[in-house]
Amino acid sequence: MNSIMAGGVDVGAAAVKAAIVRTDNEGSDELLATHVERIRRRDPKVVINDTWQAALEKAGVRHGDVEYIATTGDGELVTFRRGHFYSMTTHARGAKFLIPDTTLVLDAGALHARSIHIDHRAKPLGYRMTSQCASGSGQFLENIARYLGVGLDEVGELSLKSRNPEMVSSICAVLSETDVINMVSRGIATADILKGIHLSMAGRFARLIRSLSDVGKLTFTGGLSADVGLVAATREELDKEGVEIEVRSHPQSIFAGAIGAGLWGAFRHAKLLAKTA
Repeated sequence: MNSIMAGGVDVGAAAVKAAIVRTDNEGSDELLATHVERIRRRDPKVVINDTWQAALEKAGVRHGDVEYIATTGDGELVTFRRGHFYSMTTHARGAKFLIPDTTLVLDAGALHARSIHIDHRAKPLGYRMTSQCASGSGQFLENIARYLGVGLDEVGELSLKSRNPEMVSSICAVLSETDVINMVSRGIATADILKGIHLSMAGRFARLIRSLSDVGKLTFTGGLSADVGLVAATREELDKEGVEIEVRSHPQSIFAGAIGAGLWGAFRHAKLLAKTA
């Protein structure tokens, strides 16, 4: 066996991510392709198939070339999967692949955020999650952006331009949205509103992270990892508390779950092959 080609499909609440990876018996892992599709109001199964086909095309391979396909998230919707892995383990593995010295992971998605402490093998040592309140989630931020009339891809850069952030007074998503409505009526700049929202979310993230460790190297994963304003606000909050935690994000961070699923899938496939050899 020279190499194994595997795929990972991460089915989230707002988007489907797919990754195709190749591993070999020398311990070398290679990312061949990634693709993401927003679900919006479409049939999730259609989005899953479209996302997977797009990833195959980017990698220049056929479905039959992929020896093991693993899922994470709501993976039961993926009819062509061979295995499934819990999202905490896939995000940990994906983060470690993208930034090898990672010791802490912050998986921030549409419905929740979770901090994970991992060892050198990407094994989770502990984790903490946000409460059921949605004000630390991607869906909450999307609602705010929609009300402010800005696209999600604009939110991060706008936040970075803030010079006088307007802090949100409530941790409740519903009350926070009321706060934003009041800010708009008072003429507060959009950039300052978004930075205030980011700082509020970052404060919650910082508490999650610090509950696991006061030192380490953190990698953002999940849909919110692409929000440069939120990443910067989280870094700012942790710096304010004087902790030695380096905060990073990778251009492929939103695919960490899918990448991790693919890598774990390849590992499982290798074990199965070894048993039958």
